[in-house]
Amino acid sequence: MEAKEWTVRISLAEEGDDTSARAVLTIPDGTRVEGAGHARRNPADPSMPEVGDELAVARALADLAGRLSSDARHELGDGGPVPTRSW
Repeated sequence: MEAKEWTVRISLAEEGDDTSARAVLTIPDGTRVEGAGHARRNPADPSMPEVGDELAVARALADLAGRLSSDARHELGDGGPVPTRSW
């Protein structure tokens, strides 16, 4: 079985209480898929920048996963949900 490796690069930017994340998947053939996420601290919450980072990254990865799933549905040609089991 051939092992494959895909790389995800995550970039974070903070401005005040706002954190933005971008997750970029690069496949060896050069294909890139991007996901974005954002987190904003509620003023009533304590300042914990690492929590904002975690939330923004989680949301960027979730967005990336959704885009990959959508691409797979498109490639399968049916537009329906992608099965969670082998096909």
